[in-house]
Amino acid sequence: MWRPHSRDVRLLFTGDILLARQVKVEIDRTHASPWDSLASLFARADWVAGNFEGAIGAEAECRVQAGAPCFAFSDTAPALLAAAGFKAVSLENNHAGDVGAEGRTRTRGALGAAGILGFDFERSPRFVRVGEQTMAMIAVSMERSADGRVQAVPSVELAQKLRLARTLANIVVVSVHWGNELQDWPNETQHSAAEWLVDHGADLVVGHHPHVVQKADCVHGRPVFFSLGNHVFDQKYPETKDGLIADCTIQSSRLKCGGIRTHARRGSAMPVVSGAMSDTALARCTVALAPGLSVSGVELRPAPWSATSEGHDTDGLVLEGWKHGVKRWQTRRVSLVSLQPRLATDGGTKLLLALERHSSPMDGEVAIRPHVYEVGENGLIARWRGTALAWPLIDAVVDADGELCALHRGDSFVRPDPTVTTTRTMRYRWNGFGFSASDGGAACQAFFFAVTTTR
Repeated sequence: MWRPHSRDVRLLFTGDILLARQVKVEIDRTHASPWDSLASLFARADWVAGNFEGAIGAEAECRVQAGAPCFAFSDTAPALLAAAGFKAVSLENNHAGDVGAEGRTRTRGALGAAGILGFDFERSPRFVRVGEQTMAMIAVSMERSADGRVQAVPSVELAQKLRLARTLANIVVVSVHWGNELQDWPNETQHSAAEWLVDHGADLVVGHHPHVVQKADCVHGRPVFFSLGNHVFDQKYPETKDGLIADCTIQSSRLKCGGIRTHARRGSAMPVVSGAMSDTALARCTVALAPGLSVSGVELRPAPWSATSEGHDTDGLVLEGWKHGVKRWQTRRVSLVSLQPRLATDGGTKLLLALERHSSPMDGEVAIRPHVYEVGENGLIARWRGTALAWPLIDAVVDADGELCALHRGDSFVRPDPTVTTTRTMRYRWNGFGFSASDGGAACQAFFFAVTTTR
Protein backbone atom coordinates (compact mmCIF):
# COMPACT_ATOMS: atom_id res chain seq x y z
CA MET A 1 0.00 0.00 0.00
CA TRP A 2 1.34 3.45 -0.88
CA ARG A 3 2.12 5.77 2.01
CA PRO A 4 3.74 9.21 1.91
CA HIS A 5 7.47 9.44 2.46
CA SER A 6 8.93 11.37 5.32
CA ARG A 7 11.76 12.24 2.91
CA ASP A 8 12.68 11.88 -0.74
CA VAL A 9 14.26 8.61 -1.88
CA ARG A 10 17.00 8.73 -4.54
CA LEU A 11 17.69 5.86 -6.94
CA LEU A 12 20.73 5.69 -9.25
CA PHE A 13 21.18 3.26 -12.15
CA THR A 14 24.42 2.96 -14.13
CA GLY A 15 25.35 1.31 -17.41
CA ASP A 16 27.88 -1.42 -18.19
CA ILE A 17 30.49 -2.34 -15.56
CA LEU A 18 33.61 -4.26 -16.58
CA LEU A 19 36.06 -5.32 -13.86
CA ALA A 20 38.45 -7.37 -16.01
CA ARG A 21 40.94 -6.73 -18.78
CA GLN A 22 42.47 -3.21 -18.75
CA VAL A 23 40.10 -2.06 -15.99
CA LYS A 24 41.63 -4.62 -13.63
CA VAL A 25 45.11 -3.54 -14.76
CA GLU A 26 44.30 0.09 -13.94
CA ILE A 27 42.86 -0.81 -10.53
CA ASP A 28 45.94 -2.86 -9.64
CA ARG A 29 48.32 -0.16 -10.90
CA THR A 30 46.65 2.81 -9.18
CA HIS A 31 45.33 1.00 -6.07
CA ALA A 32 42.22 3.11 -6.56
CA SER A 33 38.54 2.31 -6.89
CA PRO A 34 36.80 3.21 -10.17
CA TRP A 35 34.22 5.01 -8.02
CA ASP A 36 36.48 7.23 -5.93
CA SER A 37 35.31 10.35 -7.78
CA LEU A 38 31.64 9.33 -7.39
CA ALA A 39 31.81 8.50 -3.68
CA SER A 40 29.89 11.56 -2.49
CA LEU A 41 27.21 11.11 -5.19
CA PHE A 42 26.64 7.46 -4.33
CA ALA A 43 26.64 8.27 -0.60
CA ARG A 44 23.69 10.61 -1.13
CA ALA A 45 21.65 7.90 -2.86
CA ASP A 46 19.39 5.34 -1.22
CA TRP A 47 19.84 2.77 -3.97
CA VAL A 48 22.59 2.28 -6.55
CA ALA A 49 22.39 -0.41 -9.24
CA GLY A 50 24.23 -1.23 -12.46
CA ASN A 51 24.86 -3.87 -15.11
CA PHE A 52 27.53 -6.45 -14.17
CA GLU A 53 29.04 -7.24 -17.58
CA GLY A 54 30.69 -10.57 -16.87
CA ALA A 55 30.97 -13.27 -14.22
CA ILE A 56 33.32 -14.29 -11.44
CA GLY A 57 35.71 -17.04 -12.47
CA ALA A 58 39.02 -17.92 -14.08
CA GLU A 59 39.82 -17.34 -17.73
CA ALA A 60 40.45 -21.07 -18.05
CA GLU A 61 36.70 -21.57 -17.50
CA CYS A 62 35.71 -19.34 -20.43
CA ARG A 63 32.99 -20.78 -22.68
CA VAL A 64 33.05 -18.11 -25.40
CA GLN A 65 33.69 -18.80 -29.06
CA ALA A 66 37.25 -18.50 -30.35
CA GLY A 67 38.21 -14.86 -30.77
CA ALA A 68 35.32 -13.51 -28.67
CA PRO A 69 36.12 -11.55 -25.50
CA CYS A 70 35.65 -13.33 -22.19
CA PHE A 71 34.90 -11.22 -19.13
CA ALA A 72 36.01 -13.35 -16.18
CA PHE A 73 36.19 -11.26 -12.99
CA SER A 74 38.30 -11.71 -9.87
CA ASP A 75 36.54 -12.73 -6.68
CA THR A 76 37.46 -9.30 -5.27
CA ALA A 77 34.85 -7.64 -7.54
CA PRO A 78 31.89 -7.89 -5.11
CA ALA A 79 33.81 -6.20 -2.29
CA LEU A 80 34.81 -3.40 -4.66
CA LEU A 81 31.18 -2.85 -5.68
CA ALA A 82 29.98 -2.98 -2.08
CA ALA A 83 32.56 -0.44 -0.95
CA ALA A 84 31.40 1.90 -3.73
CA GLY A 85 27.81 1.71 -2.49
CA PHE A 86 26.13 -0.61 -5.00
CA LYS A 87 23.01 -2.35 -3.71
CA ALA A 88 22.20 -4.41 -6.81
CA VAL A 89 23.52 -5.40 -10.23
CA SER A 90 21.83 -7.04 -13.20
CA LEU A 91 23.21 -10.44 -14.17
CA GLU A 92 21.49 -10.68 -17.55
CA ASN A 93 23.68 -9.70 -20.49
CA ASN A 94 25.67 -11.31 -23.31
CA HIS A 95 28.69 -11.87 -21.01
CA ALA A 96 26.86 -13.19 -17.92
CA GLY A 97 27.44 -16.77 -19.07
CA ASP A 98 31.09 -16.38 -20.13
CA VAL A 99 32.24 -18.90 -17.52
CA GLY A 100 29.18 -21.13 -17.73
CA ALA A 101 26.34 -22.01 -15.37
CA GLU A 102 28.77 -22.51 -12.50
CA GLY A 103 29.98 -18.95 -13.02
CA ARG A 104 26.44 -17.60 -12.82
CA THR A 105 25.82 -19.41 -9.53
CA ARG A 106 29.21 -18.39 -8.13
CA THR A 107 28.68 -14.75 -9.09
CA ARG A 108 25.24 -14.51 -7.54
CA GLY A 109 26.44 -16.12 -4.32
CA ALA A 110 29.55 -13.96 -4.03
CA LEU A 111 27.54 -10.80 -4.59
CA GLY A 112 25.00 -11.90 -1.98
CA ALA A 113 27.78 -12.55 0.53
CA ALA A 114 28.90 -8.93 -0.03
CA GLY A 115 25.35 -7.67 0.58
CA ILE A 116 24.61 -7.01 -3.10
CA LEU A 117 21.55 -8.33 -4.92
CA GLY A 118 22.55 -9.96 -8.20
CA PHE A 119 19.24 -10.26 -10.05
CA ASP A 120 18.67 -12.38 -13.13
CA PHE A 121 15.68 -13.32 -15.25
CA GLU A 122 15.03 -16.72 -13.68
CA ARG A 123 14.54 -15.29 -10.20
CA SER A 124 12.83 -12.07 -11.25
CA PRO A 125 11.02 -10.22 -9.96
CA ARG A 126 13.19 -9.51 -6.92
CA PHE A 127 11.56 -7.33 -4.30
CA VAL A 128 13.42 -4.79 -2.16
CA ARG A 129 12.43 -1.99 0.19
CA VAL A 130 13.44 1.58 -0.66
CA GLY A 131 12.33 4.06 1.95
CA GLU A 132 8.83 2.94 2.84
CA GLN A 133 8.03 1.47 -0.56
CA THR A 134 8.44 -1.91 -2.25
CA MET A 135 10.42 -1.90 -5.50
CA ALA A 136 10.41 -4.86 -7.89
CA MET A 137 13.40 -5.45 -10.16
CA ILE A 138 13.35 -7.58 -13.31
CA ALA A 139 16.41 -8.40 -15.43
CA VAL A 140 16.10 -9.22 -19.13
CA SER A 141 18.68 -9.82 -21.86
CA MET A 142 17.66 -9.80 -25.51
CA GLU A 143 21.30 -10.55 -26.40
CA ARG A 144 22.38 -14.20 -26.32
CA SER A 145 25.08 -15.09 -23.79
CA ALA A 146 27.96 -17.53 -24.23
CA ASP A 147 25.98 -20.26 -22.45
CA GLY A 148 23.05 -19.75 -24.83
CA ARG A 149 20.71 -17.92 -22.48
CA VAL A 150 18.52 -15.18 -23.97
CA GLN A 151 15.03 -13.83 -23.29
CA ALA A 152 12.31 -12.77 -25.70
CA VAL A 153 10.32 -9.56 -25.45
CA PRO A 154 7.43 -10.17 -25.55
CA SER A 155 6.80 -13.55 -23.90
CA VAL A 156 4.23 -15.13 -21.61
CA GLU A 157 6.88 -15.77 -18.95
CA LEU A 158 7.97 -12.12 -18.91
CA ALA A 159 4.34 -10.98 -18.82
CA GLN A 160 3.83 -13.18 -15.74
CA LYS A 161 6.84 -11.65 -14.01
CA LEU A 162 5.63 -8.13 -14.74
CA ARG A 163 2.12 -9.01 -13.56
CA LEU A 164 3.40 -10.36 -10.24
CA ALA A 165 5.66 -7.32 -9.80
CA ARG A 166 2.81 -4.93 -10.66
CA THR A 167 0.50 -6.60 -8.12
CA LEU A 168 2.88 -6.56 -5.15
CA ALA A 169 5.20 -3.57 -5.70
CA ASN A 170 4.78 0.18 -5.64
CA ILE A 171 7.34 0.64 -8.42
CA VAL A 172 8.54 -1.80 -11.11
CA VAL A 173 12.01 -1.41 -12.67
CA VAL A 174 13.16 -3.43 -15.70
CA SER A 175 16.87 -3.68 -16.51
CA VAL A 176 17.21 -4.75 -20.15
CA HIS A 177 20.22 -5.64 -22.32
CA TRP A 178 19.37 -4.78 -25.94
CA GLY A 179 20.19 -2.71 -29.01
CA ASN A 180 23.08 -2.43 -31.46
CA GLU A 181 26.61 -1.95 -30.18
CA LEU A 182 28.11 1.52 -30.81
CA GLN A 183 24.83 2.82 -32.27
CA ASP A 184 23.82 6.01 -30.49
CA TRP A 185 20.09 5.79 -31.29
CA PRO A 186 17.59 3.10 -30.28
CA ASN A 187 16.48 0.74 -33.02
CA GLU A 188 12.92 -0.27 -33.88
CA THR A 189 13.14 -3.44 -31.78
CA GLN A 190 14.06 -1.42 -28.70
CA HIS A 191 11.15 0.97 -29.27
CA SER A 192 8.65 -1.88 -29.68
CA ALA A 193 10.01 -3.76 -26.67
CA ALA A 194 9.93 -0.59 -24.53
CA GLU A 195 6.27 -0.01 -25.37
CA TRP A 196 5.39 -3.61 -24.54
CA LEU A 197 7.30 -3.51 -21.22
CA VAL A 198 5.56 -0.31 -20.16
CA ASP A 199 2.13 -1.51 -21.29
CA HIS A 200 2.60 -4.67 -19.22
CA GLY A 201 3.65 -3.03 -15.97
CA ALA A 202 7.12 -1.45 -16.08
CA ASP A 203 7.39 1.98 -14.40
CA LEU A 204 11.03 2.53 -15.33
CA VAL A 205 13.21 0.88 -17.99
CA VAL A 206 17.01 1.11 -17.82
CA GLY A 207 18.86 -0.21 -20.85
CA HIS A 208 22.43 -1.16 -21.70
CA HIS A 209 24.57 -3.05 -24.24
CA PRO A 210 25.28 -0.47 -27.01
CA HIS A 211 28.27 0.87 -24.95
CA VAL A 212 27.29 4.40 -25.99
CA VAL A 213 24.57 6.66 -24.61
CA GLN A 214 21.21 6.64 -26.39
CA LYS A 215 18.70 9.42 -25.80
CA ALA A 216 16.15 8.69 -23.08
CA ASP A 217 12.44 9.13 -23.75
CA CYS A 218 9.02 9.16 -22.09
CA VAL A 219 7.23 6.08 -23.44
CA HIS A 220 3.52 5.90 -22.69
CA GLY A 221 4.11 8.03 -19.60
CA ARG A 222 7.11 6.07 -18.27
CA PRO A 223 10.83 6.99 -18.37
CA VAL A 224 12.89 4.75 -20.64
CA PHE A 225 16.68 5.02 -20.71
CA PHE A 226 17.41 3.17 -23.95
CA SER A 227 21.14 2.98 -23.23
CA LEU A 228 23.12 4.31 -20.28
CA GLY A 229 26.35 3.59 -22.16
CA ASN A 230 29.52 2.51 -20.43
CA HIS A 231 29.94 3.21 -16.74
CA VAL A 232 33.29 1.50 -16.06
CA PHE A 233 34.77 0.05 -19.25
CA ASP A 234 38.04 0.00 -21.17
CA GLN A 235 36.84 0.60 -24.74
CA LYS A 236 38.85 3.29 -26.54
CA TYR A 237 36.39 4.86 -28.99
CA PRO A 238 35.67 8.46 -27.87
CA GLU A 239 31.90 7.85 -27.68
CA THR A 240 32.43 4.89 -25.35
CA LYS A 241 34.14 7.09 -22.77
CA ASP A 242 30.84 8.86 -22.03
CA GLY A 243 28.18 7.39 -19.77
CA LEU A 244 24.87 8.31 -18.19
CA ILE A 245 23.55 7.62 -14.70
CA ALA A 246 19.76 7.49 -14.43
CA ASP A 247 19.00 9.72 -11.45
CA CYS A 248 15.49 9.04 -10.15
CA THR A 249 13.68 10.40 -7.11
CA ILE A 250 10.59 9.17 -5.29
CA GLN A 251 8.97 12.30 -3.92
CA SER A 252 5.62 12.08 -2.14
CA SER A 253 3.56 9.83 -4.39
CA ARG A 254 5.53 10.08 -7.64
CA LEU A 255 8.71 8.93 -9.41
CA LYS A 256 10.66 11.41 -11.51
CA CYS A 257 13.93 10.83 -13.38
CA GLY A 258 16.77 12.84 -14.84
CA GLY A 259 20.32 12.00 -15.79
CA ILE A 260 23.92 12.62 -14.71
CA ARG A 261 26.57 12.52 -17.42
CA THR A 262 29.95 10.90 -16.76
CA HIS A 263 33.20 10.78 -18.69
CA ALA A 264 36.38 8.73 -18.45
CA ARG A 265 39.54 10.39 -19.73
CA ARG A 266 41.59 8.82 -22.48
CA GLY A 267 43.61 5.88 -21.17
CA SER A 268 41.37 5.40 -18.12
CA ALA A 269 38.13 3.57 -17.36
CA MET A 270 37.32 5.50 -14.19
CA PRO A 271 34.29 7.81 -14.58
CA VAL A 272 33.91 11.37 -13.31
CA VAL A 273 30.77 13.51 -13.37
CA SER A 274 30.74 15.77 -16.42
CA GLY A 275 27.37 17.47 -15.95
CA ALA A 276 23.60 17.03 -15.73
CA MET A 277 21.45 15.84 -18.60
CA SER A 278 18.79 18.32 -19.74
CA ASP A 279 15.72 16.55 -21.11
CA THR A 280 12.33 18.23 -21.26
CA ALA A 281 10.52 14.98 -22.18
CA LEU A 282 11.77 13.23 -19.02
CA ALA A 283 11.09 16.31 -16.92
CA ARG A 284 7.38 15.95 -17.71
CA CYS A 285 7.43 12.15 -17.31
CA THR A 286 6.35 11.52 -13.73
CA VAL A 287 4.96 8.21 -12.51
CA ALA A 288 2.38 7.74 -9.76
CA LEU A 289 3.34 4.97 -7.34
CA ALA A 290 1.08 1.92 -7.42
CA PRO A 291 -0.87 1.08 -4.25
CA GLY A 292 0.34 -2.49 -3.73
CA LEU A 293 -2.10 -5.24 -2.75
CA SER A 294 -4.64 -4.99 0.06
CA VAL A 295 -7.40 -7.59 0.52
CA SER A 296 -10.01 -7.68 3.29
CA GLY A 297 -8.11 -5.04 5.25
CA VAL A 298 -4.83 -6.98 5.10
CA GLU A 299 -1.87 -5.57 3.17
CA LEU A 300 0.05 -8.31 1.35
CA ARG A 301 3.74 -7.58 0.96
CA PRO A 302 6.55 -9.67 -0.49
CA ALA A 303 9.31 -10.28 2.03
CA PRO A 304 12.19 -8.15 0.70
CA TRP A 305 15.45 -9.63 -0.51
CA SER A 306 18.33 -9.67 1.94
CA ALA A 307 21.78 -11.21 1.90
CA THR A 308 20.61 -13.74 4.52
CA SER A 309 17.84 -14.96 2.18
CA GLU A 310 20.20 -15.58 -0.74
CA GLY A 311 20.48 -19.30 -0.07
CA HIS A 312 16.70 -19.67 -0.43
CA ASP A 313 16.53 -18.18 -3.92
CA THR A 314 15.27 -21.26 -5.68
CA ASP A 315 12.55 -21.79 -3.06
CA GLY A 316 10.50 -18.79 -4.18
CA LEU A 317 8.82 -15.95 -2.33
CA VAL A 318 7.50 -15.37 1.19
CA LEU A 319 4.33 -13.25 1.52
CA GLU A 320 3.67 -11.17 4.63
CA GLY A 321 0.31 -10.04 5.97
CA TRP A 322 0.30 -6.54 7.51
CA LYS A 323 -2.49 -4.75 9.34
CA HIS A 324 -2.34 -1.30 10.94
CA GLY A 325 1.40 -1.16 10.28
CA VAL A 326 2.12 -4.46 12.07
CA LYS A 327 3.15 -7.74 10.43
CA ARG A 328 0.60 -10.33 11.55
CA TRP A 329 1.74 -13.41 9.64
CA GLN A 330 3.86 -14.77 6.83
CA THR A 331 3.52 -17.68 4.45
CA ARG A 332 5.90 -20.51 3.76
CA ARG A 333 8.23 -19.90 0.84
CA VAL A 334 6.42 -20.68 -2.41
CA SER A 335 7.33 -20.65 -6.09
CA LEU A 336 4.82 -17.97 -6.97
CA VAL A 337 4.20 -17.17 -10.64
CA SER A 338 1.19 -14.88 -10.31
CA LEU A 339 -1.15 -13.48 -7.66
CA GLN A 340 -4.40 -11.83 -8.74
CA PRO A 341 -7.04 -10.27 -6.49
CA ARG A 342 -9.99 -9.81 -8.85
CA LEU A 343 -11.45 -13.31 -8.73
CA ALA A 344 -15.23 -13.04 -8.25
CA THR A 345 -16.25 -12.86 -4.58
CA ASP A 346 -17.76 -15.85 -2.86
CA GLY A 347 -20.56 -14.81 -0.51
CA GLY A 348 -18.95 -11.39 -0.08
CA THR A 349 -15.50 -12.86 0.56
CA LYS A 350 -12.79 -11.61 -1.81
CA LEU A 351 -10.68 -14.42 -3.22
CA LEU A 352 -7.17 -14.52 -4.64
CA LEU A 353 -6.03 -16.56 -7.58
CA ALA A 354 -2.45 -17.77 -7.24
CA LEU A 355 -0.43 -19.56 -9.89
CA GLU A 356 2.27 -21.64 -8.22
CA ARG A 357 4.91 -23.90 -9.69
CA HIS A 358 4.71 -27.39 -8.15
CA SER A 359 5.21 -31.02 -9.04
CA SER A 360 2.19 -33.29 -9.30
CA PRO A 361 1.83 -37.09 -9.48
CA MET A 362 -0.92 -36.55 -12.07
CA ASP A 363 1.50 -35.58 -14.83
CA GLY A 364 4.92 -36.04 -13.18
CA GLU A 365 5.90 -32.47 -14.06
CA VAL A 366 6.97 -29.38 -12.19
CA ALA A 367 4.39 -27.05 -13.71
CA ILE A 368 2.06 -24.13 -13.06
CA ARG A 369 -0.86 -25.02 -10.75
CA PRO A 370 -3.83 -22.74 -9.92
CA HIS A 371 -4.76 -22.15 -6.28
CA VAL A 372 -7.58 -20.09 -4.77
CA TYR A 373 -7.08 -18.42 -1.39
CA GLU A 374 -9.06 -16.40 1.09
CA VAL A 375 -7.10 -13.79 3.05
CA GLY A 376 -7.59 -14.35 6.78
CA GLU A 377 -6.45 -12.63 9.96
CA ASN A 378 -3.84 -15.33 10.54
CA GLY A 379 -2.77 -16.20 7.03
CA LEU A 380 -3.91 -17.39 3.63
CA ILE A 381 -6.72 -19.93 3.73
CA ALA A 382 -6.72 -22.45 0.87
CA ARG A 383 -10.17 -22.63 -0.73
CA TRP A 384 -9.28 -24.70 -3.79
CA ARG A 385 -6.20 -26.38 -5.22
CA GLY A 386 -6.14 -27.88 -8.69
CA THR A 387 -3.62 -29.41 -11.00
CA ALA A 388 -4.23 -27.24 -14.06
CA LEU A 389 -7.97 -27.00 -14.82
CA ALA A 390 -8.99 -28.98 -17.94
CA TRP A 391 -5.59 -29.17 -19.65
CA PRO A 392 -1.94 -28.45 -18.76
CA LEU A 393 -1.67 -24.75 -17.98
CA ILE A 394 0.66 -22.10 -19.43
CA ASP A 395 -0.95 -18.98 -17.94
CA ALA A 396 -4.21 -17.71 -16.46
CA VAL A 397 -5.49 -14.17 -15.95
CA VAL A 398 -8.51 -12.91 -14.04
CA ASP A 399 -10.46 -10.61 -16.38
CA ALA A 400 -12.50 -7.49 -15.61
CA ASP A 401 -15.61 -9.62 -14.94
CA GLY A 402 -13.86 -11.73 -12.33
CA GLU A 403 -13.66 -14.73 -14.63
CA LEU A 404 -10.57 -16.69 -15.60
CA CYS A 405 -8.93 -16.60 -19.02
CA ALA A 406 -6.61 -19.59 -19.35
CA LEU A 407 -3.93 -20.39 -21.90
CA HIS A 408 -3.43 -24.15 -22.11
CA ARG A 409 -0.94 -26.37 -23.86
CA GLY A 410 -2.30 -28.33 -26.79
CA ASP A 411 -1.74 -31.73 -25.14
CA SER A 412 -3.78 -33.34 -22.35
CA PHE A 413 -3.32 -35.05 -18.99
CA VAL A 414 -4.25 -38.35 -20.64
CA ARG A 415 -1.36 -38.04 -23.12
CA PRO A 416 0.98 -35.36 -21.72
CA ASP A 417 3.62 -33.91 -24.03
CA PRO A 418 5.43 -30.82 -22.62
CA THR A 419 7.15 -30.26 -25.97
CA VAL A 420 3.89 -29.56 -27.82
CA THR A 421 3.81 -26.13 -29.49
CA THR A 422 0.07 -25.80 -30.07
CA THR A 423 -2.12 -23.99 -27.52
CA ARG A 424 -5.79 -23.56 -26.68
CA THR A 425 -7.71 -21.00 -24.64
CA MET A 426 -10.65 -21.41 -22.28
CA ARG A 427 -12.66 -19.11 -20.03
CA TYR A 428 -13.75 -20.34 -16.58
CA ARG A 429 -16.13 -19.11 -13.88
CA TRP A 430 -15.62 -19.67 -10.13
CA ASN A 431 -18.64 -21.65 -8.86
CA GLY A 432 -17.82 -21.71 -5.15
CA PHE A 433 -16.25 -25.16 -5.27
CA GLY A 434 -14.02 -24.94 -8.33
CA PHE A 435 -14.13 -23.70 -11.91
CA SER A 436 -16.75 -24.29 -14.60
CA ALA A 437 -16.30 -23.62 -18.30
CA SER A 438 -17.72 -20.30 -19.44
CA ASP A 439 -18.31 -18.48 -22.72
CA GLY A 440 -15.70 -16.08 -24.06
CA GLY A 441 -12.85 -18.28 -25.26
CA ALA A 442 -12.37 -16.03 -28.30
CA ALA A 443 -11.84 -12.98 -26.07
CA CYS A 444 -9.27 -14.95 -24.09
CA GLN A 445 -7.50 -15.91 -27.30
CA ALA A 446 -7.32 -12.23 -28.29
CA PHE A 447 -5.93 -11.33 -24.86
CA PHE A 448 -3.09 -13.84 -25.00
CA PHE A 449 -2.33 -12.88 -28.60
CA ALA A 450 -1.80 -9.30 -27.36
CA VAL A 451 0.53 -10.57 -24.61
CA THR A 452 2.81 -12.34 -27.07
CA THR A 453 2.98 -9.70 -29.82
CA THR A 454 4.34 -6.19 -30.16
CA ARG A 455 3.14 -3.37 -32.35
